[in-house]
Amino acid sequence: MTLEKLNCEGLALVKRRLLGDERGFFVERFKASDFEGTAVPTTFAQVNHSRSAPGVLRGIHYQYSPAQGKLVGVTRGRIWDVAVDLRPDSVTFGQHFGTELSDMNANLLWIPPGFGHGFCVVGDEVADVLYMATAEYNSATENGIVWNDPDLAIEWPLSEPQLSQRDGELQTFAEYRANPPAWQE
Repeated sequence: MTLEKLNCEGLALVKRRLLGDERGFFVERFKASDFEGTAVPTTFAQVNHSRSAPGVLRGIHYQYSPAQGKLVGVTRGRIWDVAVDLRPDSVTFGQHFGTELSDMNANLLWIPPGFGHGFCVVGDEVADVLYMATAEYNSATENGIVWNDPDLAIEWPLSEPQLSQRDGELQTFAEYRANPPAWQE
């Protein structure tokens, strides 16, 4: 495993070793001892699994109380995964990072508490996303920022994604900046 620090403070790309041959492959998606002494936690409160059809975009979502950190990976298909720094006191506030996660690259993205998260399915296959969260889901303290916000200028690989009604009506980054939540861990 290698842990690559990224352009947003605290964000990291975890590169796992995939062992494969003509029969298939094996990968250790998560092993606590690999993360001891790193910024990635070794215990999580909740594990989530979502399946999305080709062309679906989810996000950009965040939960502020308790704030959730997420270790995100893909067990089937491919996604373009995006994390946005939403911590007003951070030196990388408003910056984002995007990367492809897939079942075949076995990479994981560590998204610390205080970030927004979104992804879209790329390719013609459904995508199964598995992510471990540092805090349990709390519907009363979740929100999001609209996927195509002009201030964030995220370069998604889809121009007309399939969205939920909720995701299409999320606030703008300007609205978020005007009234940020009180982030609590």
